[in-house]
Amino acid sequence: MMQKLDMQGSNELMFGAELLDGRVLQGLQDRFCACNNLYCVCLSQMQGVVTKAYGSKEELNYIHEKVGMARHIVLLNRLITSEMEDVVEEPLEEDYLKMNGVAIRVGGKIAAIWIVIGVLSDIAAPEQEIPENIQKTTTKQYYNSLDFLTYISKQYFATKLDELLAQEAFAKNREIQEQIKTELQRTEVMTSIVKMLESENGFSKIADEILTDVCNYLKISNAALLRINRDGETADMISECCLEKEDALIAKCQGISTSEFPFTNGKPYMISADSLLPPAFAQFFEKWNIQAAISLPIEINGEAAMYLCFFELRKRRIWDVSDIKFLNEVKQIVQSILIKRITKNSLASSYASLEAILENVGCGICVRDMLSEKILYTNQQFHRLFADDRFEKQQDEIFRSGNKRYGNGNFVEYYSKEDNRYFDIYHTQINWVDGRMVMLLTVYDVTDKKLYQQKIERQANNDFLTGLYNRMRCEHDVEIYIQKAREQGGKGALCYIDLDDFKHINDGLGHQYGDILLQTISRSLRGVTGLESTCYRMGGDEFIIIVNQEEYQRLDEILTEIRNIFSKPWFLKGGDYYCTMSMGVVCFPDDGDNVQELIKKADIALYEAKKGGKNRIEFYDENVEATSFKRLDLEKNMRYATTNSCQEFEVYYQPIVDISRPGDPCSGAEALIRWNSEAMGMISPSEFIPLAEYLGLINPIGSFVLKEACRRCKYWNDMGHPEYHVNVNLSVVQLLQNDMKEKVREVLEETKMDPANLTLEVTESLAINDMKRMKKILSDIKSLGVKVALDDFGTGYSSLNHIRELPIDIIKIDRCFIIDIGKDEYSEAFVKMVSELAETIGVRICVEGVEETEQVEKLRSMKVQYIQGYYYGKPMRAEDFEKKYL
Repeated sequence: MMQKLDMQGSNELMFGAELLDGRVLQGLQDRFCACNNLYCVCLSQMQGVVTKAYGSKEELNYIHEKVGMARHIVLLNRLITSEMEDVVEEPLEEDYLKMNGVAIRVGGKIAAIWIVIGVLSDIAAPEQEIPENIQKTTTKQYYNSLDFLTYISKQYFATKLDELLAQEAFAKNREIQEQIKTELQRTEVMTSIVKMLESENGFSKIADEILTDVCNYLKISNAALLRINRDGETADMISECCLEKEDALIAKCQGISTSEFPFTNGKPYMISADSLLPPAFAQFFEKWNIQAAISLPIEINGEAAMYLCFFELRKRRIWDVSDIKFLNEVKQIVQSILIKRITKNSLASSYASLEAILENVGCGICVRDMLSEKILYTNQQFHRLFADDRFEKQQDEIFRSGNKRYGNGNFVEYYSKEDNRYFDIYHTQINWVDGRMVMLLTVYDVTDKKLYQQKIERQANNDFLTGLYNRMRCEHDVEIYIQKAREQGGKGALCYIDLDDFKHINDGLGHQYGDILLQTISRSLRGVTGLESTCYRMGGDEFIIIVNQEEYQRLDEILTEIRNIFSKPWFLKGGDYYCTMSMGVVCFPDDGDNVQELIKKADIALYEAKKGGKNRIEFYDENVEATSFKRLDLEKNMRYATTNSCQEFEVYYQPIVDISRPGDPCSGAEALIRWNSEAMGMISPSEFIPLAEYLGLINPIGSFVLKEACRRCKYWNDMGHPEYHVNVNLSVVQLLQNDMKEKVREVLEETKMDPANLTLEVTESLAINDMKRMKKILSDIKSLGVKVALDDFGTGYSSLNHIRELPIDIIKIDRCFIIDIGKDEYSEAFVKMVSELAETIGVRICVEGVEETEQVEKLRSMKVQYIQGYYYGKPMRAEDFEKKYL
C-alpha cells in the first residue's frame, strides 16, 4: 500500500482540504475508539484539528488532566520533524497510561496525524483510582489497535487520492477537447485572412472583410481601422465592423483630433476590463462606453500610419494571451497588404512578402498546382512535419485525404502510418500570385494532443493496475443502472468487497506480490458469469460488484461463486497463501436510489461484516444504528493567519536601468516585499523573511509577491512598455518545492503575463551548494520561458569554476564589490573579470548597490548592461514607480 501512495504522491497533487474529509474521518475515528476502548483525535499541518476528540466531557476532562496539552505539542513536533518514524510514543508519569502519535504519509508528506491515548487495565495499581466511565484496554490490544489504525488510514488516503487523480484526468480531457476545437476554428479563420493577401479588391473592402472575420470569430463587439491624416493632428476611421449596428462609431470618427485617442502614440495597448487605467484612458473609455480595448499600430516606413483597434462595448472582457497573439498576426497581415498596395511591388517582391508571412504563421503550408500537381511552395514548418522522401510517397494521399480529390474549406484528420503521427489538414482553393488556381494546405501536428487525449480517456475510466473500471466509472454506471431499474420496475444489487488482512500479504511478500494478487482477484471476479463488465476497483484492496436487473435473480448464485473464489488459496511467490474477503450488499432501488447513499450503506454493511469476524457477507439492515457524521468548524490557524497577514504586505519596486542604451532608460524593476504590521509598524525584511521561512509561511508570502509583481508588470506592458520586466526573488524553501514550476506556470496563466518579462532570482550560495539539483530545478523553470538571475554573486567566489554550468541569463554582482569601485583595485578587477566572463558565456550583468556618478561611469566602461541602486531610485511603491517611469 505504501508503494502505491509513494507512487501517486509523485504526481505533485496538492493534498489538503480535498484529501481530508472531516465527516469520513470523524466516523472512522469514533468507530475505531468505540471498538478498541481508546481515545483519539486527528490533526493535520494545514488544517489543524480535523476531528472532534472522542469521549464524553467527563472522560476528556480526565484525560486532559492526566496528559495535558504540552505533551500533545511535544508529540506533534517529534512527528513533524522526523523523516523516518511514523509511530512515536510519548513517555508519561503513570505507567497505566499510554500516548502515541501516528503519522500517515502520502507521497513522503504527512497528510494527517492521529493522537491516541489508552488506559491500560493490566498495568493499573490497586491504589490508583480510575473512574468507572473511563474506557480501558490491555497493553497488547493497545499496540494491535495502533497497527490497525495505521492500516485503515492508509487505505482511506489511497482511495481518496485515486478519486482526486481520476477527477483531474477527466477535467483535463474536457479541457483538451475544447482546446482542439478552438485551434481548429482559429486555423480556419487565419486561413481565410491569409487568402486576403492576394485579393484584387480595394484595401477598404479587404479591411472590412478581415475585421468582419475577426469580430465574428472572437465575438468582439467593434473592430476598426483608424488612419492618421497627413497633418498628424487628425484621424479618420476608414473601416469598421460592428456586431450590433447601434455600436457603430465610424460616423463620429471623421476628422477627429488625435488628442482624443490616447493610444495614438505608436505603442501597442492591450487593456482588459480589470486593467488599471491612467486618467486619459479612463476618460476615453467612459466617453465611448468601452469596457476593454486593444490598439495595434500599423507602421509604414518606421512610423505608425494606422491603428488596428478592437473595442468591447457590450461586456467586461479579459483578453486571453492566445487572442492577443492572434490579433497581432492579423495586424501583420493587414500591414503586409497595406505595404504591398502602397509600394506596388512586383510579382517577385509580392512572392517574397507572402513567403515571409507564411514562414511565420505557426503551421505547415503547402501549395500545389491543381492542373500539373506540381508543388509550388512549402514552408520550413511543413518540411519539419514531413520528411522529403516520405512526402513523395504520401503526397497524393495527403491531398486526397478525406476521400475527396480536392476538398475546399474542410478539415480532415490524417494519420501517417510511417511516422505514427496525427495531422489536422485544411484544404483551400486560392488564386496564386500569378493568377493560377492552386490548392493551399495548412497542416498542424496534433500527435501529442491526440495521444494525450487517448491516455486521459483511459485514465479517467480505468484503474491502472488491474484494468478494471475505477471509482468515477462506477458512480457513473450505478446511476444508469438505478435509473433503468426504476423505469422498468426491476431490482439490482451493489456489493462492496474489502480484502481481509491484505496488509499481511504486502508486508510479508512485498508490494509487488500484493499487486499480483490484486490483478489475479480482478481477473477472477470478471470471470464470474454476469459480471464481465460490472467489476470496479475503488482503490487499494476494495472492489465493487454491480449485479444489474438482468442478473438479479441469480444474486445468491453469484455471491456463492464469489465466496468460492476466496475459499481457495492463492499461489504467490512459489507457495499457497490465503486471503479472504468481507462483503457488504445493498439492493436498489429498495435500499436507496442515490449513488452516494447506496455506497455509504454498502460500506456500513461491510463494516458489520468486518466487525462480525471477517470472511463474511452482510446485507444492509436499516435497523443497524450507524454513527452520525457531523462536520466541525475547522480552527482557523496557520492558513488563515497567513491569509490575514498577506493583507498587510505590500510589494515595492526598485528600478533597473539599462546603461547600454542611449539615455539610460528604465528596463524594469525588482519586486521587494515590505511588511507594515498594524501592531508593530514597519518591519525590516531581514527580520521577517527568515522567520517566515522557519514557520513555513514563506510559500504563501512568496506566492503573493510573485502574483502581485506579474500582475503589475502585465499592466506596464499593456500601458506602452512591452519591454519592461520584473525580477522576483525565490527563497530556498520555495525553490525546493516539487511543484514550484507549476506554481509559476499558474501565475503566468492567471495574470496573462509574457513569461519572457519575468526574471526569477536565486542566491549564489544556494545554487553552488547543490549544483546538480539546482541545474535540474532551474532548467525546469526556464522551460516556461522565464529568465533566471544569479543574485548576490561574489559572496561565493569559488563558484566561478561552476558558473557556466548553471542555466542562467543574468549575473547580479553583490553591492559589496561596488562600494569601493574606482578606489579599490581588487573590486574593479573583480567586476571587470566577471563582465568578461559573462560576455564569453552569453549572459548579461546587473550591478547592485550603485549610488554615485563615478561608479556609473566606471561600470559603463566595463560593458555592464544593467544597474540597480539608490543612484536611480530606492525601492518605492507601485504608484510612485509608475508616476516616474511609466
